[in-house]
Amino acid sequence: MRFVSLGAVGAAAVLAGIIAAGTAAGDAHAARTPVKKPGKVASVHGAGRIAYVYSPHDDIRFTVDAQAAPFTHHMPGLPLPGLPTDAKGTVTIKHYSPAHHVTGWSKARVDCLVTGGGTATLTAVVEESNVEKRGKRFGLSIQQGRGAAPDRVGFGWDIVNFEPRAKDQKDLESPTGTCMAPAPFAPVIKGAFTVRHQELPPLPSTRG
Repeated sequence: MRFVSLGAVGAAAVLAGIIAAGTAAGDAHAARTPVKKPGKVASVHGAGRIAYVYSPHDDIRFTVDAQAAPFTHHMPGLPLPGLPTDAKGTVTIKHYSPAHHVTGWSKARVDCLVTGGGTATLTAVVEESNVEKRGKRFGLSIQQGRGAAPDRVGFGWDIVNFEPRAKDQKDLESPTGTCMAPAPFAPVIKGAFTVRHQELPPLPSTRG
């Protein structure tokens, strides 16, 4: 992902460790409850235009419709039917640059969501775009403002997600893992977002 103005093995080991720790703690059945159809789940919805200090005259807008869908994205080798942070939904990004008289846009499928209070971190995989390759994952963070404080959005490109040790320019940008995004640094100047926090769900049983 970039703005117009500027140019599973590990997971399996971690989750296996979580399951083992829960069993060793005492009641394995309490630590590994069956997956139930979710009631209230974490989510973030809304649309807004941000103010970006490095492109002060550009029109940059985000539309987000994301909802948690725990343990629904199966990954080969994972000891669970997915991750507790699995999610579904869509993200649309549009960036109009008056200096270049061009609009960059991307539509992406949400694959991960985690919340904490009024802040959400999510990732999405590009499905359609005029500036990015299909299949690329990018990260966003969204903070719902309180009182007079504005909502904020953070995005994992343009000024972050670089590999300073890279010896080749094509390797400067690092891949984005699920739910990885910077702090929400850009204020929303038009529109609004709503973040609904929910605690992470219990791990499902792995017994056949």
